Amino acid sequence: MIVEEKKIRVRFAPSPTGQLHVGGLRSALYNYLFAKKESGTMVLRIEDTDRKRYVEGAVEGLINSLEWAGIGWQEGVFSNDRLPAEYHKRQIADSVSYPGILEVGGHGPYVQSERLGIYKEYAQQLIKEGKAYYCFCEPERLEQMREKQAAEKKAPMYDRYCLANVSEDKINDNLKKECPYTIRLKVPRNEAVVFEDVVRGKVSFGTNTIDDQVLMKSDGFPTYHLASVVDDHLMGITHVIRGEEWLPSTPKHVLLYRAFGWEVPTFAHLPLLLSIEKKKLSKRQGDVAVEDYIKKGYLKEALINFVALLGWNPGKGKTQEIFSMEELISEFEISKVHKAGAVFDLKKLDWINGQYIKKLSPEELHVKALPFLLEKEFFASAPEDCKSEKYVRKVLEIEQERLLKFSDVGEENKFFFNDIFVFETGLLAWKEMGMDRVREVLEKAREILGGVSNEDWTRENLGEILLEAAGENRGEFLWPLRVALTGEQKSPSPSDVAWVIGKNEAIRRIERALALIK
Repeated sequence: MIVEEKKIRVRFAPSPTGQLHVGGLRSALYNYLFAKKESGTMVLRIEDTDRKRYVEGAVEGLINSLEWAGIGWQEGVFSNDRLPAEYHKRQIADSVSYPGILEVGGHGPYVQSERLGIYKEYAQQLIKEGKAYYCFCEPERLEQMREKQAAEKKAPMYDRYCLANVSEDKINDNLKKECPYTIRLKVPRNEAVVFEDVVRGKVSFGTNTIDDQVLMKSDGFPTYHLASVVDDHLMGITHVIRGEEWLPSTPKHVLLYRAFGWEVPTFAHLPLLLSIEKKKLSKRQGDVAVEDYIKKGYLKEALINFVALLGWNPGKGKTQEIFSMEELISEFEISKVHKAGAVFDLKKLDWINGQYIKKLSPEELHVKALPFLLEKEFFASAPEDCKSEKYVRKVLEIEQERLLKFSDVGEENKFFFNDIFVFETGLLAWKEMGMDRVREVLEKAREILGGVSNEDWTRENLGEILLEAAGENRGEFLWPLRVALTGEQKSPSPSDVAWVIGKNEAIRRIERALALIK
């Protein structure tokens, strides 16, 4: 008898409580890479049962961020205006909760707030089977209970008052009176919950340390625990790949699978993302939302490359650090994810982004950098000829080698767009040079550049001419010329600057420096 291997199905299930966190991006990416590598299916589900934390527009923002990053999924929620053409033959429904969002696939709804009836049905099943119970305890009693436990230095756990003291008749009476209640799981005592985590290995929890978790809240909404387990089972999820912060909740989920008699999926809990100070990455340490990095001008290829390496590498002595999405899919193995927390090092992200910027064609560089230039005040006030596409492309060609992110474009080289800069005459001198020698050098540079024809005014030619003129004393010749052209101690080479600003402007700036010396 041939047993057909179960097809891999994974899910990314964010809550619409704000923008997509880089930790969420990593979870989505790892699910995507795993599904692609194994020819499986990825589902995008919205877990919106915590209505107090819901943020307007967050669902649309999450979808936009994932699409920007190049992460694709085959089932779940999609933007109405960007649904891939090949999906139009599938089962499609409009989202009840979110106008403009479509739900695609045969396991919907894919929005938890649209599945409340399903959760109530399964919660009632557990009550009928004696695996869950009604709890009518008021918030004041629960608070007093927790305070007493804290004073006695006990772990905060529900004391099962309603399980032991509320009779069936009392339960029915309370239900008729529509008294507020929750539904709690009856966690078995003196047992062990053991499961194999792909990342962390064998994990074991004693049930005596597990609280009788709430499954249904008093507002009629399920808790994350019940909703995610029910959804993962009904949607056929085979592998749950999520952040380490959910590891303590996993034994509760395993107990729910057991209570329902369902097969437990394979779990893989990803390591925490840490700041440079080795603390859990949070908004207090800086930008953590994907949209923040989009606004700063990071390329999606670079951010994906960087995030992929936060807790994973191809191993086997490989030192490769730059990966295309196709290479990541080919190399990725969930078993190679590390246990230890991954440090979110912005310098590493900048370096990776810089590598991708270097690979851009002149056309791509101009298209991607121009929107950021247009936001700059120094660019807005620049002369019109400094805003032409030809001129901007020259500037970008010079900056491309050192540019780390597009929000930095032009910031270190404002002299390309503004010739009204002031500097002390002493800055013109290289080391111990006197002003007489500085004047000689600038006059020589003016003469040399004045003799270069417009046809020969190329980046390569100017570089050769000025290096030849400098001879062995490069600093003594090139430093005064650099300062005269830019007013800065640090800048691109004088030949590069001269090439960008043009012959007339270069000579004019040299003459201004000479006048300053006099």
